[in-house]
Amino acid sequence: MTKRILFPFEGDTVIGGSHVSAMKLAAGLDRSKYEPYILVHYKDGLAGDYARSLGLDYEVLEKPSLMSPGQISYEGDCGPARYMLSSVPGFISVLNRIKPDIVHTNEGRMHSNWALPTKLSGRKHIWHHRQDPTAFGINKLAPVLSDHIISVSHFSKPSNPVRSVDNKFTVIRSPFDFNPTPPDPATARQQVLTEMGLPDDALLLGYFGNFVPRKRPDHFVKAVAAIQKQMPDVPVHGFLFGSVVDRGNQLDKTCADLATEAWMENQIHMMGFRQPIDGYMAAMDANLVTALDEPFGRTLIETMYLGTPVVATRHGGNVEAIVDGENGFLVDPFDAGAFADPVMRMHQDKALRDKIIAAGQRHARDNFGMAIHIDGVCKIYDQLLS
Repeated sequence: MTKRILFPFEGDTVIGGSHVSAMKLAAGLDRSKYEPYILVHYKDGLAGDYARSLGLDYEVLEKPSLMSPGQISYEGDCGPARYMLSSVPGFISVLNRIKPDIVHTNEGRMHSNWALPTKLSGRKHIWHHRQDPTAFGINKLAPVLSDHIISVSHFSKPSNPVRSVDNKFTVIRSPFDFNPTPPDPATARQQVLTEMGLPDDALLLGYFGNFVPRKRPDHFVKAVAAIQKQMPDVPVHGFLFGSVVDRGNQLDKTCADLATEAWMENQIHMMGFRQPIDGYMAAMDANLVTALDEPFGRTLIETMYLGTPVVATRHGGNVEAIVDGENGFLVDPFDAGAFADPVMRMHQDKALRDKIIAAGQRHARDNFGMAIHIDGVCKIYDQLLS
């Protein structure tokens, strides 16, 4: 008999790494053993669009209301009191109707809204953690309400849990459904040069991620400016690919202002959300990962696989993916100028660049395939349901 796995998502939101990972997991489950059930809150939106693109059916759940995350409230949200009095009983009613064997949540708002009603309904809950190890929920709620915590890295293990999670914490790397026919880097690079009207000797540096403080797109702009200063004879161009998640933080404006201050407003390119992204990733001469407290970034591994060398901060889960000088480079997370030396070395030494690329591609292929991820998660499912 198949086991039903419920995956709830916000509907009208940006599509981040957690959505990509979780929905690809759902799409890849063995249907003879597991039945994925996708719920999309309020309206289908981008989450519904992405589910459809993977061939996944889903239900739009207009009510009950979600508890507001605090920073931003969406239409239909509620406060803690109404959540406890109205939404929790509503979620329990939904669970009794759908009858999932496991509720598998994959991002902060879904964790905080679904963990308690799942516990009260007597069903199993998995908290799939991809964020800060100091976050309130992973330390105060997950240890009590969840039956298992899956994390993308050892770095993101709860730092101060209210009770030990050692017996229910497992690291499973994010899934990567690698393109079996990846774009040719030289062809992709030429396409970007043509699209942007840039000279052949331009140095192309990429940032791939949403505009959130943790990922530090502003630090990327500072790093590109520092690289241009160290390489005055090379036209250095920085490309920021991603969506602005919170208009309130104005990180896009901050990046534009920094570019202007550095006299690089024509060399910093706001590319927005692009899909498919493989061609742009393959076109870059390097991917600069500027994040702090990044549990385990998807784009780091994706660009490795596509043959783009990675220079990342020596922080968070980056150190679990990169061996400095072998399959990429790790630099001081607080010094934007630290990105200049490895980028310059690879630009001047083709043999070094080729070595880094080959090692990165091997590392990505051997450790981060979709099948490895699905197998690891299904072992947790079986363990909880045995």
